[in-house]
Amino acid sequence: MIIMAKDKENKKADNKGKKMDKVKASLGISVTKDEDFSEWYTQVINRAELIEYTDVSGCVVLRPYSYAMWESIVAHMDKLIKQRGVENAYFPLFIPEKNLMRESEHVDGFTPEVAWVTHSGDTKLSEKLAVRPTSETIMYPAYAKWIRSHRDLPLKINQWNNVVRWEFKNPMPFLRTREFLWQEGHTAFATKQESEDEVRDILENVYAKTIMDLMAVPVMLGTKSTKEKFAGALYTTSGEVILPNKKAIQGFTSHCLGQNFSKAFDISFFDENKEKKYVWQNSWGFTTRTIGIMIMMHSDDKGLVLPPKIAPIQVVIVPIIFKDSKDRVMKKIAEIEKELGKNFRIRIDDREECSPGFKFNEWELKGVPVRLELGPKDLENGHVMMARRDNGEKKAVKFADIKDTIKAELEDMQVSLLKKAQKYIDDNIVEVDEMGEMIEAIEDKKIAYAAFCDDPECEDWIKDKTGGAKSLNSPFSQDAKKLDSKRCIQCGKPAKAMFYFGKSW
Repeated sequence: MIIMAKDKENKKADNKGKKMDKVKASLGISVTKDEDFSEWYTQVINRAELIEYTDVSGCVVLRPYSYAMWESIVAHMDKLIKQRGVENAYFPLFIPEKNLMRESEHVDGFTPEVAWVTHSGDTKLSEKLAVRPTSETIMYPAYAKWIRSHRDLPLKINQWNNVVRWEFKNPMPFLRTREFLWQEGHTAFATKQESEDEVRDILENVYAKTIMDLMAVPVMLGTKSTKEKFAGALYTTSGEVILPNKKAIQGFTSHCLGQNFSKAFDISFFDENKEKKYVWQNSWGFTTRTIGIMIMMHSDDKGLVLPPKIAPIQVVIVPIIFKDSKDRVMKKIAEIEKELGKNFRIRIDDREECSPGFKFNEWELKGVPVRLELGPKDLENGHVMMARRDNGEKKAVKFADIKDTIKAELEDMQVSLLKKAQKYIDDNIVEVDEMGEMIEAIEDKKIAYAAFCDDPECEDWIKDKTGGAKSLNSPFSQDAKKLDSKRCIQCGKPAKAMFYFGKSW
């Protein structure tokens, strides 16, 4: 009877182990980043519990783990925005059709992407309502009411909201979804210079700082081509990123709208001389797309690698439990948590149904920057074992040194991820002087840096000849003397600027 009971207990333990092995297998990434980038990314974001699909194609659930990252972005950026005298507000989701049609270039650019509301129940609406793809045309009628005098300027408003853009193929969570979260700033100034100063300030000191400092993602800053500018803008500036699959992606944009919208919506003011003038406007946006960019840039074949500043959990503590030492180990872990919890985002994984190995794999999958392990032997030796997510380094750390060591490791990891990503970008840009060199660079999956006349027709030809490469942007800093001798790589006319070209996501 004793033998049978023991066999039964062993069988039960064996079944439990097999069950956990199956769970473990389902959590792991089954393809490498190099062999199938899209499938790898899809598995990472699903198995790390970042998203959930819905019954509407292109609309996904942001689960708590990914939404916590967005909250970090919001908290970080909202301070920077408010430091510039920008106030938060909220404008409606629905835009009357007549409003959307008031700026012709804007309409042409967005009409294919607009989702329309045509009925309330069974009753047809007297006017179609657009679900906002962006908010210029719902905000600017209010601006026309609020701005009367030069004393009403500048007007600086931002909103944190969702938008819907319907027309696209092959949705990809975070990167390209029909509904996504963002902030959109809309500002109005008395002069063009004020407007242009803000466009660059937002791009360089708000957006680039956020994605580089918080998310450890380097960007190429510059001005978009005439063909690629925002519909209705005077010009568009952007931050572009080269992803590990050698494709480029637009990270964020800041637009100088000029007076196009102010004339369409009669947003005017009387200056000090009582002359009527139209305001100069900007709009700028930063979206949840950046989360996907960050994941693609840093993560590996084990799952997420998260920069410490944005990681929802910075340190996970895994107890190594045995019955005779459980109380002592857990007591020490509680002491460590109390000390570290004041400075870091901590999680204790004390699940007894999971083995330590299972926990290690799961937290690696979720990209937690630092893992601490503590068992009875570690307790006797007066240290914890520390593992770093990005480089896999593991070492013993004395109890007295835990706080300072973790601080140093997290800071080093944040810097190391940015340096590694910057080197990758630098290594994948090639300056070219002839079309043959550009075609070769694009075929080699590089970003080509070339002289360009900024003619939309020339850009179409370049895209055709290179098999799909388009302009990304033109860097702000350029050698004027060198540019004087440059000719457009396509037509041979004098070049207006040097541009980055590449295949994009």
